[in-house]
Amino acid sequence: MHDKISYFRDLGKSAVINQRLSMKRLQLLDDWIQTQFPDRRFTLSPASADASFRRYFRATFSDETLIVMDAPPQQEDCTPFLHVARLFAAAGVHVPAVLAQDPAQGFLLLSDLGSTTYLQALNDDPGSADRLYRDAVAALLGIQLASRPGVLPDYDEALLLREMNLFPDWYLTRHLQVMPNASQKAGLDQVFKRIVQNNLAQPSVFVHRDYHSRNLMVTTPNPGIIDFQDAVYGPITYDLMSLFKDAYIRWDEERVLDWVIRYWEKARKLGLPAAADFADFYRDFEWMGVQRHIKVLGIFARLSYRDGKDSYLEDMPRVMEYLRKACARYRELHPLLTLLDALENKSAAAKIGHTF
Repeated sequence: MHDKISYFRDLGKSAVINQRLSMKRLQLLDDWIQTQFPDRRFTLSPASADASFRRYFRATFSDETLIVMDAPPQQEDCTPFLHVARLFAAAGVHVPAVLAQDPAQGFLLLSDLGSTTYLQALNDDPGSADRLYRDAVAALLGIQLASRPGVLPDYDEALLLREMNLFPDWYLTRHLQVMPNASQKAGLDQVFKRIVQNNLAQPSVFVHRDYHSRNLMVTTPNPGIIDFQDAVYGPITYDLMSLFKDAYIRWDEERVLDWVIRYWEKARKLGLPAAADFADFYRDFEWMGVQRHIKVLGIFARLSYRDGKDSYLEDMPRVMEYLRKACARYRELHPLLTLLDALENKSAAAKIGHTF
């Protein structure tokens, strides 16, 4: 038996939950948890929210805490999460254990990996970076060594392009409030195809697809890995780039280069299909970053203007800095830099004109 009054009182304090979950949905969740623990008292509180319709709650008992995932089946599907959890656990990395499940209702009961993300730990103690990233790289290598084709969806051309097309649709049109002309749109399409060609030429491994400081938890063993349900089979540099060119925290380029070299040396020794020449590998790493950062700018704009999650706008300048620096380094990407300059200047001019 749980403390229902406390449960609804705690939920009422959370704006996120009020926005996304109806009282009917709350009652369904409440009833399901009671069936799992008919003789135990517990309280529920918001644990975290992510960039989808999924929501997480922490169930606190007298002797332990557990995590409850709510994934409304109209918007989300638990099946990929369950599939990838099995794959990653078999690879020997630390992911939540699935203790109970009801995919038809969209409910999962998971072990609790704690509440300290890498982002929190790194902000509190930047000196812990080498140790934490060493653990994160070791886990990433474990995932990649377990890779095999035909198990996860391919990170194919259609998906890579669909992700990047969020940029003109949401970042340019909605955030900057500018519309590329026909020539600019054609130029953007050409650059996108060139980026994808590089991405697809890279060797493929299992890709978490969001391997960064908000999805890595400080745990024992370290790290705990979450939010892996969108995993695919794709470019070997993708997760490494997500880790070290993180949308939420920035490191000096010299330090990132050192970390990437260390990963590359280990990957080569373990027999992973990393490029034999580090210069080629680092170029692939940066070009993969261009694809991701174009996508992320579009996603952050969509999260703000469609979903009301305006906090993501604060991280856009960091992502744009990554994108611009990479474009400046490679001649083939200079047209994208020129286009960004033109459209941002047009946007700024329009906003100034609007004030008069």
